Amino acid sequence: MTPKLHPSIIPLLLGAVGVLCGSSTHAAENWPQFRGSDARGVSITTNLPDRWSATENVEWKSEIPGRGWSSPVIWGERVFVTTVINRGETEAPKKGLYLGGNRPEIPTTEHVWKVLCLDLSTGKMLWDKTVHQGRPQTPIHVKNSYASETPATDGEHVYDCFGGVGIFAFDFDGKEVWKHPLEPRRTRAGWGTAASPVLHGGRLVYQCDNDEQSYLLALDKLTGKEVWRILRDEKSNWSPPFVWQHAQRTEIVTAGSGAVRSYDLDGKLLWSLRGMSSITISMPYAADGLLYVSSGYVGDKLKALYRVHRVVGPRHRALQSDDARSRGQTVCAL
Repeated sequence: MTPKLHPSIIPLLLGAVGVLCGSSTHAAENWPQFRGSDARGVSITTNLPDRWSATENVEWKSEIPGRGWSSPVIWGERVFVTTVINRGETEAPKKGLYLGGNRPEIPTTEHVWKVLCLDLSTGKMLWDKTVHQGRPQTPIHVKNSYASETPATDGEHVYDCFGGVGIFAFDFDGKEVWKHPLEPRRTRAGWGTAASPVLHGGRLVYQCDNDEQSYLLALDKLTGKEVWRILRDEKSNWSPPFVWQHAQRTEIVTAGSGAVRSYDLDGKLLWSLRGMSSITISMPYAADGLLYVSSGYVGDKLKALYRVHRVVGPRHRALQSDDARSRGQTVCAL
């Protein structure tokens, strides 16, 4: 059966390109990971269009086969995107909230996991690599996809993550450099995975919170070998880790429904903070010397927003939020 094309991914691709290059200029900055280099989703490029349609402020279109909710990443003249093609029938996406979207049955049709590279100026497909082929091992929510993790790139390699399948590193010419398998794990109500990996120095950091055994993983970015793996007392979350660099040190901050936790670069726990929603999705970020972490599941009374100053000390500290937590929005300054 010929796989169907799903052009619904194209506005996402063009939107990311538009943020970086506007309507007539090339990228003034790279967009190397989920929400950009500083995880804030903000571009410093000016004079950008603020409106798009099927024809307005669009330089090019390129149809992408399959389905993938991952964001494209951009470095120089290369655009990288991931997708998964279902050789059978795929249920159409649904608008609105995600209630009623549980699909506990695992698809029985063959799927194809792909990494694609396009030319930023023209949209021409430069290369198309298949990294896995077979039946999925886990179900997903109707509003999820099997390619929801955004790649990361350092300008030499692109690192592509597919939850429950593996992480695959390619050079910019499409040659596979290494691959690291990821074991399938049960997730809450079979919703699937979505947390994207991040790069720092010589390591790729991946947060895998699930209903079996959650962990934080650091891989050598050159070889794909495991540097360390830290088990986490968490159930399913979908938040990517954030590397917080400040004057005192560099920390790996993870959001979770059980707790916000910070680790050093060797995976040692530095501090933790409890008081989050029962579902955690958003990625932490930093601005003006402060760390911001939030969660806000629509069904919870508590929708926490934390502002954290630098936390110093040689030992793990369990931080306490203030009484504002009961008001549904918490600010914690320590």
